[in-house]
Amino acid sequence: MEHTEEQTYQEKALELLKADAEKIEQLIKVQMDHLTLPSCPLYEEVLDTQMFGLSREIDFAVKLGLIERETGKNLMDTLEKKLSILHDAYTNK
Repeated sequence: MEHTEEQTYQEKALELLKADAEKIEQLIKVQMDHLTLPSCPLYEEVLDTQMFGLSREIDFAVKLGLIERETGKNLMDTLEKKLSILHDAYTNK
């Protein structure tokens, strides 16, 4: 595989993972704003399922060599921090 082709795959993989992380963030924000409390089992189930799915996507991309493990960890950490901020903002209303 050419270096530029490999780089393109890596960039695309990271772009897709970031888009999925943004979707999770938006989903949780909508839930907190309009539907359920953060302590609701449905809320927790959705969050757990979505976060698990993203972690599996990241693991797959790491195994394929499309992203570095540290990049994937940083993506999950960033999302968890954003979700924590959203949760804190909701509980402090």
